[in-house]
Amino acid sequence: MNDNNLLSMADEEESQIDLTPMLDVVFIMLIFFIVTSTFVKEAGVDVTRPDAETATVAESNSIQIGITAQNDIFFDKRPIDTRAVRANVEKALAENPGAAVIIIADRMSNTSALIEVMDQARLAGAASVSVATEE
Repeated sequence: MNDNNLLSMADEEESQIDLTPMLDVVFIMLIFFIVTSTFVKEAGVDVTRPDAETATVAESNSIQIGITAQNDIFFDKRPIDTRAVRANVEKALAENPGAAVIIIADRMSNTSALIEVMDQARLAGAASVSVATEE
């Protein structure tokens, strides 16, 4: 072979770009963003909320508890007993310290169920407990 052919083959080998390190970085960034992202947890039930003229928008990283018209309590899309509200709120506060507790109660639910859930949330250490309404 002559020297020109050897030089052109060497240039072709050196000009290829290895994409493996770039793909590794992209996958590591993807995993980082998945692990560090926060997800909105909903109470898991459809309720008809009461109307309020003084309603305000709550922050997105809140702990939500749902109370249906039949006074069933839902936390993280699963039914729980009133006695389990405190333990579930304590666990959620350990994962997200300082989060507000929002109770999404149906307008036909009993006030006693609402007050009992509020008491359990406060006993669990929640600094802010509020009731969700419609504007």
